[in-house]
Amino acid sequence: MRENHGVAWIDMVHPDRAELQAVADELSLHHLAVTDALTGHQRSKLERYGETLFVVLRPAKYLDDVEKVKFGEVHVFMGPDFVVSVKHGDFPDIGLVRKRMEEHPELLSGGPRMILYGFIDLVVDGYAPVLEGLENDIDEIEDQLFSGDREVSRRIYDLLREVIDFQRATHPLEEMLQSLIEGLEATEQGPVASSPGASSPGDAAPPVDAHELAEDDAAQLLELKRHLRDVLDHVIRIIDRSESFRTLLENALTVHSTLIAQKQNDEMTRMTETSLAQGEQVKKISGWAAVLFAPTLVAAIYGMNFTNMPELKWFLGYPFALALMLGSGIGLYIVFKKRGWL
Repeated sequence: MRENHGVAWIDMVHPDRAELQAVADELSLHHLAVTDALTGHQRSKLERYGETLFVVLRPAKYLDDVEKVKFGEVHVFMGPDFVVSVKHGDFPDIGLVRKRMEEHPELLSGGPRMILYGFIDLVVDGYAPVLEGLENDIDEIEDQLFSGDREVSRRIYDLLREVIDFQRATHPLEEMLQSLIEGLEATEQGPVASSPGASSPGDAAPPVDAHELAEDDAAQLLELKRHLRDVLDHVIRIIDRSESFRTLLENALTVHSTLIAQKQNDEMTRMTETSLAQGEQVKKISGWAAVLFAPTLVAAIYGMNFTNMPELKWFLGYPFALALMLGSGIGLYIVFKKRGWL
């Protein structure tokens, strides 16, 4: 590649340590970045090791069948004349970047930096279907919220967790793109760097006009900045939408908690009213039971017919017993009536 003044582009899918280490030794990749690429499970980030950039991207895909967001991971090493991509997962299709570059030679002429832009643009474009899927899920949750579905709270929690994971994948992209754009602006202000195809003093390459080379590099840098700014605009819109999703879900969770509390309060009020009504009924039953108990007690006493009961031989015994039963009943009725029991 270097003999022909070209650019090496190596794409690796789930490489083992020996495979990636062979590439790292050939291209002098930093061992910390190589370790990160082998381990995986990294956050989105941009790091510089000398002339090599190490970029971690977190592509996402919405699974319609299970209504879940699946995240992948792509590590990109970019040097002056090479790009090495390490993919963990079955998406995205890196071949789409190569196809786009081959269909637009003006992009491919931008070298490794334009290829890196292609990776970022592919990942960012893949976020659009994810946002649509999340938005549909949120709309369904809003419909479920007032339907009394008991599973809606769990779905809100699950969806909120997916939105937070999505934010972790997308939020660092804004700072990454800003850093890349600022780096290009710094390059424009300083001496124009030689392109990957420029020859060193010891090479026997044909002479190139320095002014023409500078103009070509400046045009490529300007075009690359335009593409990066376009992706940055998309990222900012994605971040704003994800923030609105998180706010909606947090509000939905609050509303759901309020509805549950209100329902519990209504249930407690109903139970209290029922308990009070039952208490009133119990008082009435108890009052009437007491009114009937007094005559029953008198009748029970004088109904025992023991021999030594002087009242049994009284001439007025029977009227007296009747009067006692009637009087005790009426007296208890008056007392309970005044107290509101009857």
